[in-house]
Amino acid sequence: MRVLVAGGTGAIGRPLMRALAEAGHEAVAASRSSESVPMDALDAAAVDRAVANARPEAIVNQLTAIPDPIDPRRMEQQFEPTNRLRREGTANLIAAAREHGVRRVISQSVAFAYAPTDHSVWTEDDRLFTEAGGIVRAVEALEQQTLETEGVEGVVLRYGFFYGPGTTYAPGGGTAEAVRKRQFPIIGRGSGMFPFIHIDDAAAATAAALERDAPGVFNIVDDDPAPLREYLPELARALGAKRPFRVPKLVGRLAAGRLVVHYATALQPVSNEKAKRELGWRPRWPSWRQGFRDALG
Repeated sequence: MRVLVAGGTGAIGRPLMRALAEAGHEAVAASRSSESVPMDALDAAAVDRAVANARPEAIVNQLTAIPDPIDPRRMEQQFEPTNRLRREGTANLIAAAREHGVRRVISQSVAFAYAPTDHSVWTEDDRLFTEAGGIVRAVEALEQQTLETEGVEGVVLRYGFFYGPGTTYAPGGGTAEAVRKRQFPIIGRGSGMFPFIHIDDAAAATAAALERDAPGVFNIVDDDPAPLREYLPELARALGAKRPFRVPKLVGRLAAGRLVVHYATALQPVSNEKAKRELGWRPRWPSWRQGFRDALG
């Protein structure tokens, strides 16, 4: 299959290009920095030209502009370029797909944007936490455009937190450096259950989604939801750093804001059963525990 990967030079774009090639697909990367298909995703005419020239059978939307490191006190401002890509860049890709007869569009979403519920495990049927602010509302816009456009078979992959080479959790990445400097504390009871996924497992799941006739939403996470109070000390140990501090929720809210405290204390486990069942996918690293050790040496 001929595939256009929008954002093909990013953190997941690079391993995805490898995974697609290994699976026998003809993949081309489109981004501002791409040598093969240069493309400004916010320029509708440029996106249309890129899709027309690439002649893809499918488009994979991995467009983001997430800074590393993230300043939690400025998260809304820092994410505005990514919000625009999710709203406007996705709209441009969808319009070009319809114009040039591209049947399938797969878009990157996140598995940690669900609204709190009174049941224990989040599934794809749970709603997004749009009350949290513009970041989640942009995610909602991306998903709606991908899934609700007539003539387009839309797939939304809600990835967990990426770790592995080229991610913020890799040595030298923003999160890893914050842990090393003891600037990433355990907030409150540290009961937030983080959904992780190795970057190579995310790429493999995306390749699987291309090959299955299974439109809809899929959580792409590992089998072992990670409580902050457990994973953060393990991450520090793997990085050779000292054990992280603990701070009360009020201190965390004042220092990092409401959304960060929500992550640290209120994230619920996320199920990957639908992806396993309908995509025939299994993570190579079913637990972040082994994955951290392998990824961080």
